[in-house]
Amino acid sequence: MKKVLLSIFLLSGICALAQQKPTDLDKSPMDMSYWPANYPILKMSGKASDQPIARIIYSRPLKNGRTIFGGIIKYNEMWRLGANEATEVEFFKAVKIAGKSLPKGRYTIYCLPTENKWTIIFNKDNYCWGNFSYDSKKDIVRADIDVEKNADNIEAFTIYFEDAKTGANMIALWDDVKTSLPIVLDEKTGSKKK
Repeated sequence: MKKVLLSIFLLSGICALAQQKPTDLDKSPMDMSYWPANYPILKMSGKASDQPIARIIYSRPLKNGRTIFGGIIKYNEMWRLGANEATEVEFFKAVKIAGKSLPKGRYTIYCLPTENKWTIIFNKDNYCWGNFSYDSKKDIVRADIDVEKNADNIEAFTIYFEDAKTGANMIALWDDVKTSLPIVLDEKTGSKKK
């Protein structure tokens, strides 16, 4: 019995020493944006009692002097709309994008960029790394949006929600490019602010 206990004790010590070390700081840190903006602060201060309308989780690659669009982000090739894991958005209420209904839920977002237009794709295959396992059969909604030139040169890829008359726009900024995807609450969910 003593030999068994000694063996268990030694094995547990070896396992404890072999634990994985923490990872290094990622070059493209993960970030999160909410609709309404600053939702966690609103919730903590008692100014929001309901769930947010949406939350997006994405990694923020840096420009680092590189040519972004038409360079590291190839035109007409699938992009995960960020870095590392595919970007995910969760809608806590049903919405409409490009006139198409998108039920509440969590979706992976992809992008097919061109110089003048992006096709934004909402896909139901979550928890993906990059776009390596992308399956078009799991697409729910596709929307084309125009590309604008931005006056500022943005170093870190950025996504946020901006209030609009009929809902919100999901803004994406990087380098000298800006896009805006209109999102409208589905009529069945009521008004945009509760």
